[in-house]
Amino acid sequence: MKAIVFTNPGKIEVQEVPLPVVEEGWALIKVSHAGICGSDLTVYSGYHPRAKAPLVPGHEICGYLVSDLPGLPAGTFVTVNPLLSCGQCDPCLSGNSHVCQSLKLIGIDRDGGMAEYVTAPIHHILPVPEGVSRRSAAFIEPIAVSVHTVRQSGYVPGDNALIFGAGAIGMSVALTLRELGCHDVTICEPNKIRVEKASSLGFRAIQTHPELISELLKLTNNKGFDFIYDCAGHQSVAEMLPDLIKVKGTIVIVAGYKQSPAMNFQKGMFKEFSIKFVRVYRDEDFKIACQLAKSQPLYAEVVTHELPIKEAQHGFDLLLTPSDAIKVTFKFD
Repeated sequence: MKAIVFTNPGKIEVQEVPLPVVEEGWALIKVSHAGICGSDLTVYSGYHPRAKAPLVPGHEICGYLVSDLPGLPAGTFVTVNPLLSCGQCDPCLSGNSHVCQSLKLIGIDRDGGMAEYVTAPIHHILPVPEGVSRRSAAFIEPIAVSVHTVRQSGYVPGDNALIFGAGAIGMSVALTLRELGCHDVTICEPNKIRVEKASSLGFRAIQTHPELISELLKLTNNKGFDFIYDCAGHQSVAEMLPDLIKVKGTIVIVAGYKQSPAMNFQKGMFKEFSIKFVRVYRDEDFKIACQLAKSQPLYAEVVTHELPIKEAQHGFDLLLTPSDAIKVTFKFD
C-alpha cells in the first residue's frame, strides 16, 4: 500500500509499505482521508519525544471497514478515536483513560492513518453519522478536542469567551462554544487570513496589535472575560491572560507550549482566577463530536485544503510556512 512515511527530521516520503497486521481486538480500515495535526508537524520536525522514524503519522482518520464488526458491517464509513491507554493505571481505573500514565496514540507510537490502510482497536472505531462528508469526517477528532475543552472548562451558557489562536483547534473551540450556548465569542489571531476566516464564520475576530488589551477590555466594560481559551501557546499570550480575565474567571490552556511560559501570578492572586489544562478527550467527547459534525456544517469550513497523497510534502509545507491553510487533509481513495 502507499503511505506517507516520516523518515528523518524534516523529511517525509511517499512509499510502498506492507499492509498493517491486524491484531486480535483490532480491525482494518481502508483510509479515505487523514488530517495533519500540530503534533504531526512536531513529528515531522523531529521534536516529538516518542515518535521514531520510520513512522506513518496521522491520527485524524476516517475510512471504511474492511471486515464485518458487531453492529458495523464491512463498508461502514467510520472514524477512529486514536488514544491507546493501558487500562491498568490509576487514571484509567478512575475513568480518566485520556490522561493514562502511559498514554499512546495511533500515528505517534505506532503507524497511523496517512496510508491507504490503518488498523485500530475495535472499541475505538465509531460510525460517521449519515450526512457528514468524507472531507470533514477526518476533522471529527479535532472537534472532539474542542468538545472536551469546553466541557472540561465548566463553561456556563451566557458567559462570554475569548479565544487566542484561529488555527484548527481555536476555530473548532469557537464553533463548539457557540453550539453549547455561547453567543459572545471573540477570537484573536495575528494572521490576517485566519482573522478573515473567523469573521466569515460569524465570530468577532480581531487581528493582534499593540493596543489589543485595551480594545478587548472595552468589549467587556473593563470587567474582563469570563472564560479565556489559549489555543495559541505563545509567551505573548501568556503575558496578556492575567490582564484580560475577569475576577474569578477561568483561563483554559489548550495549546501545548513549546517552551515554559512566564505569567504574573501576583495578578492571579488579586483576581483569584482559575487556570485549567485540558488534554485530548474522553470517549463521550468523541461521540458528541460525531453528532456535532453532522448538525453543524460550518466545522467543514475549517478544512481548507484537500490534497492527494502525491502532494504530501506540499501539505506539510502549507502548515509550516505562511499560507492560507488552517486544516490540511490528504485523500487516499
